[in-house]
Order: sequence, then C-alpha cells, then structure tokens
Amino acid sequence: MSPLLTTTSLPRIGDSAPDFEAQSTHGPLRFSAWRGDSWTILFSHPADFTPVCSTEMAEFARRYAEFQQRGVKLVGLSVDSIHSHLAWRENLKSVLGVDIAFPIISDLSMDVARLYGMLHDRQTAVATVRALFVIDPKGIVRALVYYPLNVGRNLDEILRLVDALQTADQHGCALPVNWKPGESVIVPPPRTVDEVNERMQRKDTERIDFYLSKKQL
Repeated sequence: MSPLLTTTSLPRIGDSAPDFEAQSTHGPLRFSAWRGDSWTILFSHPADFTPVCSTEMAEFARRYAEFQQRGVKLVGLSVDSIHSHLAWRENLKSVLGVDIAFPIISDLSMDVARLYGMLHDRQTAVATVRALFVIDPKGIVRALVYYPLNVGRNLDEILRLVDALQTADQHGCALPVNWKPGESVIVPPPRTVDEVNERMQRKDTERIDFYLSKKQL
C-alpha cells in the first residue's frame, strides 16, 4: 500500500489563504497582517544551501523590483532554521552578488508547509516541494504552481501570471494562451441572444466567432 501523503490540506483557487504565525528573517510574522491588502506570492523551496534553490532565490532577489512595480510582496519558506536562512542569505550575497530584501520563513515545525500542502512524501518527507501561491489583495488564492525538487521555476511565467490576473481583474476580461501585456484580450462570451446580436455589430473587436472575440485594451 502506498504511504499517505503529508499534504494534509491544499488551498484551492478561490479559497481564502490560510493565516499563520511564524518566525522569519525579518522577525515574527503574522501572515494576514504582513501582507495587508497587497498582492502576495508565498513560495517554498526544498532547502537552503542547495544548487537549484540558490539559483531560484537569487533570481527572485534580482527581480524583486519587478514584483514591487506590480504591487506584489514576496515571502519565501522552507523547513530550515532562521540561522540557516541568515547564513544562506549572506552566502548568496557573497557568491552571487544578490541581496534578499524580502523575508524567508523558518518552518521547522512544518506547520505552514502542511497548511499549504507543500510536503509530498513521494518526493521527500523532510523538505518542501517548490510550491507557489498567488494571493490577491482580498486574501484569496488566485493561482498555485508546483514544481518538483529538481526543476527550477520560470520567473518570466510567474510575472506573466501576475500581469494576467491583474489585467483580468481591472478590465473584466480573459486572457488567451501565451498572452503577454500589450496583446489582445478575450471579451467575455455573450450570455443572451441580444448580446450575440450586439456582438455581431461591434467594430471594436476582432470577431473570430460569436463566442470568441478579442480586443485591444
């Protein structure tokens, strides 16, 4: 019989982001109060002082300003100690020339990891997988992305995902495959016969079919 997973809970898209208190490299952190009404990305890494994690954390640090420009807070997490986090932070500054300006949570008890479904026994029972949660200003989980231990994340895609979510919220639209800022968005499909007829007459949309239309913002 397969062993039970330690992913005891997994927040889903549309759920409220679970609250917690934890120690971080910036001191004690109550998640709901710390994130306030900002967009937030909570992400986990398997372990400090490991090759893939070091490249990821360094890239988050290098591109932190791009997240700030979008009003997004970053917070990392692993089950390592605060002392390990602080030593790793200084090591990355020394060997890769990056300064990690956002907090990293120490989750020695694994309570937060369990709360967010970051522990997968079939990978390892003693480290978090590469989980990432995008949380909106209302504290709602809007997206979650999981990577295995041996594959680093793509930050271009994470930034694109944030851009897409914020654009959809602001303009009440949807985004097509491979969408990037500046490209056409999808107009919500019609819900009544009158809306179908109105859609057929519109000049400001690229009509592919009655249910599929695009427009420039």
